Amino acid sequence: MKQKKLILFIPSIEGGGVEKNLFIIGNYLSNKINEIALITASKEHKNKFDSKIKFITPKNPVSNKSSRKFKYIICLYLLIKEIIKRRNILVFSFQANFYCSIICKIFNIKIITRSNSSPKGWSNNPIKEIIFKNLFKLPDHNIVNSIKFKSELNRRFNINSECIYNPLNKDQIKKKSTKKVNDNFLNEKKLLKIINIGRLTDQKDHLTLLKAANILKKNIKFKLLIIGRGKNKKKLNDYINKNNLKKFIKIINYQKNPFPYLRKCNLFILTSKYEGLPNVLLEALTLKKFIISSNCPTGPSEILDNGKNGLLFKVGDYKELAKKITFFHSNKKACLKMTLIGNKRLKRFDYNLNLIKYFKTINKYL
Repeated sequence: MKQKKLILFIPSIEGGGVEKNLFIIGNYLSNKINEIALITASKEHKNKFDSKIKFITPKNPVSNKSSRKFKYIICLYLLIKEIIKRRNILVFSFQANFYCSIICKIFNIKIITRSNSSPKGWSNNPIKEIIFKNLFKLPDHNIVNSIKFKSELNRRFNINSECIYNPLNKDQIKKKSTKKVNDNFLNEKKLLKIINIGRLTDQKDHLTLLKAANILKKNIKFKLLIIGRGKNKKKLNDYINKNNLKKFIKIINYQKNPFPYLRKCNLFILTSKYEGLPNVLLEALTLKKFIISSNCPTGPSEILDNGKNGLLFKVGDYKELAKKITFFHSNKKACLKMTLIGNKRLKRFDYNLNLIKYFKTINKYL
């Protein structure tokens, strides 16, 4: 029987961790599968994909400022058109998984979904629990990116998913980190240099980081660089101005290559309320940076081996975070040993090992 065409589905490509994995996984699969296409709302990121991947996009370009829901509707319509045109396909969904699954089940099309963040972020009442419990049964295969994520889905929704870790390309990260950047903010010596990289949204909870910094300014000389874009930028800048933190903290826009900034810093901090398996922690460990992270569901405690390879604090507890930063500042040598152990433990996220797992799973349905 002729091999099915693989359709990758992600309506909105925004440059975060999900997209990084999409680029890596999609390009790897393009060399393993005869026919592969991507349904998305824009061709903006086409240069990041192998030329073998056919782009299926709207005839009229969709603005990046358009809402996700609008992009979902457009791309679900494109998916239906593609299914009607050719039934011998397999769908691999990275986004809008439930909507995509409903469409595929209506047309009796096989679908694999990849879930990216803990249910804590999108399931917070009993009615949603019941709805999601049924929707999770629609895909033919569910992939998640951490063992604790897998356990959470099984416990809450009775779903037997497969855990495949994010493929980590350590060589590429190291290479990119050597590029020079024209920013003097982190050039001053003998300072504690802290960095955070992530979308400026409620999920990432940057306000907790700023509140901790506000405590630290009295006792520690530091610089904090936040890299990201999002709806909370004004709120964060307002807090910085109100608390006279401008000489300590700088927010810059999303960077295609944040690794040179990361290389210049001593400490990476993650303050998220929930995650899946945050790539940025893997990237920080690759460059041997010490990590302090919220103990949010899911991912950070798994990456940091429950606090053996970095420090964890309670979600939203800025006072505890300030104490952890102070501890690191006074115990850099001991913390470096923890980081080096964490760096060795990155073998779990090996680039080739996890990409092979993706292909084996997908190949079962082709």
